[in-house]
Amino acid sequence: MDFESATPSVVKSIKQRDLLNTWIRLHVREQRLPRLADYAPERLEDEKLDLVYYTVDTSLAPPRLTILSENTRMAAAYGRSGKGQLLEDFLGPLLVPVVMPVYQECVRRALPVFTIAHIDDAYGRIVAFERLLLPFSNGKAVTDIVASLKTISEDGNFELRNLMHGGGNPPTPKLRTVIDRELVHRMPGRAIADDVIEFE
Repeated sequence: MDFESATPSVVKSIKQRDLLNTWIRLHVREQRLPRLADYAPERLEDEKLDLVYYTVDTSLAPPRLTILSENTRMAAAYGRSGKGQLLEDFLGPLLVPVVMPVYQECVRRALPVFTIAHIDDAYGRIVAFERLLLPFSNGKAVTDIVASLKTISEDGNFELRNLMHGGGNPPTPKLRTVIDRELVHRMPGRAIADDVIEFE
């Protein structure tokens, strides 16, 4: 699965950009992957229903992700809660080939990943599924991922329940990116020549 190189501007949702910008500030400040315990975006509670938390076990190949969240909008979209389950077991054979490579790329690159896929709801309306993955670490390897999952339809209303089953068809990928450029944060009160720190 190929991923494009992208800047933070690839993320259009204001709320997802806020989540990403908070991650970038920590990344710049610490000069390493941020710790999940230090991650505290404004209005985080308002986003709770769209966030899914995972722990990552990189001692296995490929890495194993365990779902920590329940009662999210994505639980409704999948038709059940996955708390405590391995992500690949929760997804099932239809979705594993489409979804797991996205999480594995986030772990492999230790960078934010943003994707867009289209899926039909129960009434045939196209829904855009926007996924932002943010990696965190308590050491060197990725130990946690926070996923911000947004569903949008140009038709306005759509059926969220069991959305990810897509009438038996997997989501159609439209955009797959690794956000690896312009990871900068401007520090207030300093000259422009000095206030940009960049990371690859």
